[in-house]
Amino acid sequence: MAFWAYMLHCRGGAYYVGHTDDLDRRVAQHQAGLIAGFTSDRLPVTLVWSQAFPTRLEALAAERQIKGWSRAKKGALIRGDWQRIAALARKPDVTGTGRTDLV
Repeated sequence: MAFWAYMLHCRGGAYYVGHTDDLDRRVAQHQAGLIAGFTSDRLPVTLVWSQAFPTRLEALAAERQIKGWSRAKKGALIRGDWQRIAALARKPDVTGTGRTDLV
């Protein structure tokens, strides 16, 4: 059995990240407004990213990790832009020198 981490694009431009063991059913529930809370207040929603994992714990870990990401990093994930994800994962240049290794 596969478990899924997924991301929805919601009305107003917000992203919702979750996990499930039945991706098609869960997305349909979100789209129908059957899941109270964040997405039901921001319909319509569109599935923009998903990835299968072998265990629920791995899908949940991915969900939690992605929820902590910036909007830019989530956008890079949706596009599959791994170089941009890596760049956004680096420490910011707070020194003004262009070097991130000094932080």
